[in-house]
Amino acid sequence: MRNRLILLPGWGLGTAALEPLAASLRAQDARLQVELMPLPELADADVQAWVDYLDRKLPSDTWLGGWSLGGMLASELARKRGDHCCGLLTLGSNPSFVARADWPHGMAEDTFGTFLDGCRSHTSVTLKRFRTLCSDGALQPRTLLRQLGVGVPDTDPLYLATGLEVLARLDTREALQAYGGPQLHLFAGSDALVPAEAAKALSELLPDVEVGLVEDSSHAFLLEYPQELAAGIKSFLHESGDD
Repeated sequence: MRNRLILLPGWGLGTAALEPLAASLRAQDARLQVELMPLPELADADVQAWVDYLDRKLPSDTWLGGWSLGGMLASELARKRGDHCCGLLTLGSNPSFVARADWPHGMAEDTFGTFLDGCRSHTSVTLKRFRTLCSDGALQPRTLLRQLGVGVPDTDPLYLATGLEVLARLDTREALQAYGGPQLHLFAGSDALVPAEAAKALSELLPDVEVGLVEDSSHAFLLEYPQELAAGIKSFLHESGDD
């Protein structure tokens, strides 16, 4: 269904953070069906297991999208589904969240390892730290931090740690190059978790794909600018043949 968009959330925050964007999308396009789906809760950190799980759970022949980890998983699922995915939308999704030799635009591996250790040993403290990082770079970080604390699911620490392991293993560059459908990738200019340089690097990797950078915004920019982002997404959907 070309009027149906499935959105996946980022790590550790649940679908509540996507609600303002979803509401704005519905308000701006009454025909668009926006559905928010939670991330898998799996003890297996195998990326393919997560993608296969989502493939079983999510309806086919829809637009796929997501924020951060959710967008990375949507990218892999789009490659798997091919023509049975109408198009792909990612928000603050680094092709590789952790820096690699051929992709330096990510978090240092040792920094990520410390974060993962913290998740396993001090889950609540780590989640609070993560929400703070999500709001860093916002024009009103304190307000945004409070918003990020609303509706956070009580996820088992085991699943949270597994989610981080999946995040570290994901490298969606091949998936993005292989998927032939419409793509829109939006990044935040002052993101404390995903360097803005990733947007430029992705543009160079995918010269025929639409990549945008929202200046003066944080990793949680979908909560800062839901109406503006919704307008851009609506245009992308329509230009890509939605109407």
